[in-house]
Amino acid sequence: MDSVWQFDPLLERIYKLVLNLQTEQAYTELAKLKSTNEFHQMYVESLLETVDVLIQEDEKHFDKINEKFKQRIDKISKLPESAETLFIKAELNLQRGFNLLNLSQELNAVLAIRQAYQTTQECIKKYPSFIPIKKTYGVIQVMVGAVPDKYQWFMSLLGMKGSVKVGQKQLEELRLSKSSLSQEATILLFTIKGFINQQFADAAKGFQECLQKDPDNRLLLFLGINMLMKDSQSEEALKLINVLDGKPHGLPMDYIEYLRAEALLERGDYLPAIQAYQKFLKNFKSQSYRKDSHYKIGLCYFLLGNQESARKYFEIAKKTGKATADPDKYAAAMLEERIFPNPKILKARFYTDGGYYKEAKEMLKSILPTDLPTAKDATEFYYRKGRLAHKTQDLAAAKLFYLQTIDMTGSQPWYFAPNAALQLGYISQTQGDLASAKKYFEKALSYKRYEYKNGIDTKAKSALDQLKK
Repeated sequence: MDSVWQFDPLLERIYKLVLNLQTEQAYTELAKLKSTNEFHQMYVESLLETVDVLIQEDEKHFDKINEKFKQRIDKISKLPESAETLFIKAELNLQRGFNLLNLSQELNAVLAIRQAYQTTQECIKKYPSFIPIKKTYGVIQVMVGAVPDKYQWFMSLLGMKGSVKVGQKQLEELRLSKSSLSQEATILLFTIKGFINQQFADAAKGFQECLQKDPDNRLLLFLGINMLMKDSQSEEALKLINVLDGKPHGLPMDYIEYLRAEALLERGDYLPAIQAYQKFLKNFKSQSYRKDSHYKIGLCYFLLGNQESARKYFEIAKKTGKATADPDKYAAAMLEERIFPNPKILKARFYTDGGYYKEAKEMLKSILPTDLPTAKDATEFYYRKGRLAHKTQDLAAAKLFYLQTIDMTGSQPWYFAPNAALQLGYISQTQGDLASAKKYFEKALSYKRYEYKNGIDTKAKSALDQLKK
């Protein structure tokens, strides 16, 4: 048994093609492969199909892949038990779970992930020196550990316990090993740092360092762009998007057009942003982000002073897509209000999100009390001041503005207060005041119904998990 898992040179090359999102070439070369470790090949083949479906979000394609998952699991179940059969079985169920989650089939996803969890536990107990299982174990620990409190009873009912910290440690150990899976562990580790721990600066830096060693890797570019956007570095993200434009060979990455549109909107380039959103809508197969994209096209026209076109796209947005992804939920909530947003606050928000802090500061300075006719506008004004102060490291001012936001929000179903509480938790954590951090993270979790709740709950839960350790 290969307890480290080092692929032979031909399979290693195919594995690198998968991680570079060159799926067609990987399929072709896999079909020609004569002899290699059966379990290694099964792992790479399944990963290839998973990457293909996750990037393209094509439900019809998943139906075919799902049959292959079931056939492989059935085949593995009939073989004599070993560390490798348990690992492959766990991985296949986990990958299937990811695909189901991505296609909003939550119940089936949870059942697949539970199967992966149980098999992983068995493998770790019986074969503790088997290194590849650290990947599956690490990912599941993070996933279960980051589940919001309100769903913890469900996890307990299913017999699953997890910890973000433990998961990261497992992935770090795999990353530093000689296993062929070490690069995958690195990618997962920085993705978790960003999307789960909110350490976007660390994640962006991590991916940029990976790109120095592997500058042509399209997956690293894709994830690096995502993290830079989350870290309010839209200019740097646009540079990497231009690099990715020059590497068209491989899986079409239509979601990049959405990120390009977001970055251009944040910079204030409204017409090019509209074109990018339209290109995204034309090519992207999933229903996710369609409502948000039409809504944002409407916002672009609104900020260009064209209210007629803005209304037209708002009406399309109401009837389009599904409100499952957080941006779509937010768009749906805004469209229900049936009023145009406050243009100055909107510009300040986009400038801040993109890292254009000078422009954001000037815009906020220009806002007079008469520009804030509603309680929501007044509350958001202080929230935006808090976000800008936080991002420019004026933490004392950020804390005051966040507290004022919480006070002004009261029981209104706006996301400003829960996110202000979350950010106060992060500030307290960095300042070493762990009691206050705990208090604010718990406060963030206490808010009931509002847009972005799932995302904010996951981040607060993960932060509390880190504090316990």
